[in-house]
Amino acid sequence: MENSELDRRDFQRLTAAAIGGLVAGASLGDRALAADSPPGKDKNKSPLLGEPHVCRGLNVCKALGTKKDNACAGQGVCATAKAHGCHADNECRGQGGCGAKPGENSCKGKGECAVPLSAGSWKKARARFEELMAKEGKKIGPAPKKA
Repeated sequence: MENSELDRRDFQRLTAAAIGGLVAGASLGDRALAADSPPGKDKNKSPLLGEPHVCRGLNVCKALGTKKDNACAGQGVCATAKAHGCHADNECRGQGGCGAKPGENSCKGKGECAVPLSAGSWKKARARFEELMAKEGKKIGPAPKKA
């Protein structure tokens, strides 16, 4: 059996290859995480086009309502965002209630009211949701009746 020793040049080559592998793996990992991230995490899109959503009829896809039995987008019967009853209690971007743009707050604690939405806020949010989905070329079903 041959006794091979690692000289400093071999050590440097192996170290460089290992670091290169780590860098390549890290960049692929970021892409994989981005591809698997839930809808609504794209900062360039309106939070109304993401999940969780703040009220009935604002879900972006089939089976994304609370009961998971809605037939298509826009037909979920309730909010999937955590319910809260007060200003600034929302946990994340797009999970705040009323105001000028319900469901489109910029970050945690920046919502203006409760979730699920009040009737007036829901009408604003649904109209905006329909507008945004049309721009995306996505079809939605009729809004569910208020329970």
